[in-house]
Amino acid sequence: MNKLKNDLIIGGDLPLWNRNFILCILNNLFLFIYYFAFLTILPVYIMQSLGGSIQEAGLGLTLFLLSSIAVRPFSGLIIQKIGQKRVFRMSAFFFMLFAFTYLWVDSLWILLGLRFLHGIWFSILTTVAVPIANEFISERRKGEGMGYYVMSINLAVVLGPFIALTVLQYSDFNFLFQLLTFIICIGFIFCLLIPIPNQPELIQVEKTKKFVLSIHDLIEFKVIPIAFVALLTAFAYSSVMSFIAAYAESKHLFSYVSLFFVIFAASMMVVRPWVGKLFDQRGANFVVYPSLVCFTIGLVIMSFMSNQWILWLAAVFIGIGYGSLFPCFQTIAIQSVPKARMGHAIATLFTLFDLGMALGSVCIGILIAKLGYSATYLICAILTVLTLFFYKIKAAQPLNSI
Repeated sequence: MNKLKNDLIIGGDLPLWNRNFILCILNNLFLFIYYFAFLTILPVYIMQSLGGSIQEAGLGLTLFLLSSIAVRPFSGLIIQKIGQKRVFRMSAFFFMLFAFTYLWVDSLWILLGLRFLHGIWFSILTTVAVPIANEFISERRKGEGMGYYVMSINLAVVLGPFIALTVLQYSDFNFLFQLLTFIICIGFIFCLLIPIPNQPELIQVEKTKKFVLSIHDLIEFKVIPIAFVALLTAFAYSSVMSFIAAYAESKHLFSYVSLFFVIFAASMMVVRPWVGKLFDQRGANFVVYPSLVCFTIGLVIMSFMSNQWILWLAAVFIGIGYGSLFPCFQTIAIQSVPKARMGHAIATLFTLFDLGMALGSVCIGILIAKLGYSATYLICAILTVLTLFFYKIKAAQPLNSI
């Protein structure tokens, strides 16, 4: 009985779909449904309800991302000093608390300030959630388990915008904010149900040390190569996430964009089971190389988009390619460091990934203005090929290391 209790806490050799792992996935799913729903409707809300400009609408998105990036390097240190359990519960609580504040916002500048503060807690929460979920996956199924965990984010990419846009067709922003607040409260309940080890031995060791902040407290250098691969991948993917709607509108295909994300998610889910098993059985390289190739093909197809069928075909390749890459990056980062450094590893990976998304949104917007959509997507495809070679040279995993 005691052994079973220990297994429930630290993962042991339980089946992949154990109770605690499912709770982690549900917590992550509801968090990102809220995130992507808010991301979709915030610019419209700022312009329609608060009288903001398109630049101010963009600022609402940028401030959230900037605070998230600024805090990421410190997240691993915070986890190490305070402990996973306290940081997870505290960050989830404050993220939920800030969700309530949107119900009473009546000023653009108050909203922008809330977005900046909200991004801080989002950064810490999403960083600490990954090593906690990793605790409940057996060692022999890390790749498969992290694949399913990240799949909850991909599902939220579809469900979040779908919920937000559907509700606004029949109701107003106030009701939508109430619904989204309810959703994040459900996520917080799942957070409270997850049994998280305090790691007292780690905290005790840290207490005996005199606190001196060093670069190693902010960055895990062992994951820099794979984190830079994630940055380059995110840079290319920002062309899809940030500009697919505008590109489709320019081709008079805007009404087909929502189905693009549905096909993206479906393609990702179809390949997820055997991609995770392939990672565990054959190693990271057997997943990363073909996934980068598929992502490249999807971007090339996107550059020639002229009708909805080409748009949807691109969604298949991007879903299979990009949808398989990020869980691989997370697993590689986690397996590259001791358990005590997992928080730092994930923080470093997410920092560079977020930076890639932020830089990509700006630089690709400039490229589109100068060269047009088609040429820009071809440039992103070339960048993905270069990313493959960088991975091969700097980040490829030894065949017997996984």
